[in-house]
Amino acid sequence: MSPAVSASSLNAVRRATDLTALERDPRVDVLVVGGGVTGAGVALDAASRGLSTVLVERHDLAFGTSRWSSKLVHGGLRYLARGQVGIAYESARERDVLMRVTAPHLIRPLPMVIPVHRGTGAARALFVRAGAGLGDLLRVLASTPADVLPRSRLLNARQTLRLLPGVARQGLLGGILSFDGQLVDDARLVVGLARTAAREGARILTRCSAENLSADGAVLRDGITGRILPLRPRAIVNATGVHADRLDPHVRLRPSRGSHLVLDAATLGHPKAALTVPVDGATGRFVFALPQQDGRVLAGLTDEPVDGAAPAVPDVPEDDVDFLLGQFNRALETRLDRDDVIGAFAGLRPLVYGAGDSADLSREHSVTVSPNGVVTVVGGKLTTYRAMAEQAVDTAVRARRLPAGPCRTRSLPLVGAASPKELQEVDAPPRLVARYGTEALRVLAEAEGDAARLAPVVRGVTGAELRFGVRHEGAMDVDDLLDRRTRVGLVPAERAGAERAAEEALAAVR
Repeated sequence: MSPAVSASSLNAVRRATDLTALERDPRVDVLVVGGGVTGAGVALDAASRGLSTVLVERHDLAFGTSRWSSKLVHGGLRYLARGQVGIAYESARERDVLMRVTAPHLIRPLPMVIPVHRGTGAARALFVRAGAGLGDLLRVLASTPADVLPRSRLLNARQTLRLLPGVARQGLLGGILSFDGQLVDDARLVVGLARTAAREGARILTRCSAENLSADGAVLRDGITGRILPLRPRAIVNATGVHADRLDPHVRLRPSRGSHLVLDAATLGHPKAALTVPVDGATGRFVFALPQQDGRVLAGLTDEPVDGAAPAVPDVPEDDVDFLLGQFNRALETRLDRDDVIGAFAGLRPLVYGAGDSADLSREHSVTVSPNGVVTVVGGKLTTYRAMAEQAVDTAVRARRLPAGPCRTRSLPLVGAASPKELQEVDAPPRLVARYGTEALRVLAEAEGDAARLAPVVRGVTGAELRFGVRHEGAMDVDDLLDRRTRVGLVPAERAGAERAAEEALAAVR
């Protein structure tokens, strides 16, 4: 017997049912355009206030920028270094909500170490240590307990090498240790938001685009069948990120490219903390080598302006690869070269237009109302998606006089969320609990008694997970499963080895 679906399950059957319902009655309170972290957050906020809500996404959930982040839940220290006190505090506050309420199953405290060598310079070392202290202050102001995020401290050389075995030994004096939040996977956060919105009554429609938006309504196109659906939303929220100016030409964006390299953890000696290296010649800017749950390291990131139309999937230029390798090699015992790079990806930050270098542009978000009544939310960053969504829905409610309740998302856990103690009691492999929380048991149920479906297909990913992605997480093709639900696609060689299993999961569930 197939595992039962739930109110939060997204799949092809539910999608078809929702489309048919909208054909019968096209009236809806809120239409959200864009299925990234901001759009999914807006859909959850609106639906949880009692508003009838539809989210449409031209591609798939987390198709764009939201899956190309560093997977860090930042506390705002980098913004404090630039004098952006307001956004630094907002980041710390939203990090606390994410780690303790919204998604404690997806986020863990990540130790981050800046090695200090003889030649680092006393002024820079003092600056960095002072910054770590300010990070502690932000944590306290956000009311985040020390057992959730420990306070910073100084390390001696031996302690530094224990956490960062690959760091250069000559002249090593010690390190500066601080902590931040790390997502097991950014795309999983987006899927969790969308599924929780669905549980609250939202209709989540991927492969569906908004062809026309006006004060009188919207026209949707089903990307699978090609059929046209007129919709009559009372409010429209444009959450399309770097493509926001296509729906609202009054928005001015200056996208910035952030590139990452994927490395095998063995090349850095299997680090137990994130290697943090100040960018040569820059103040308050760093590159990070971030250890992942699957034995990989994400090494990033760049901050380069992008001119012209934003591509759907950005490439990683050779210059970015050279820059990142060069910055990390300044701090490593054994130099990295091109052969060590087993994958790479880049995302585009939807920065609000301003003068100067993209690295200096504010990460503050903007919520505006266009002449045709469309509410556009843009800018910001992954950590502050909830605050952005709350402000966008508040704006839509005021502008269109919608009968909405108060915002609930500050105290609303996502599907699968639970306290650390409760998660420890889930009778499932730790890897599954880290990715699915309490729903790890439902993933195991997808094996339906066949032990082969619990065997790894590649790098720990099982056939049961692939089936779960189709039945409950809205995956509709191989790309959805491998590139966004499991992230096997971050390493092309491994992706090729999992394609057949993904095809089998799609065929079996359908």
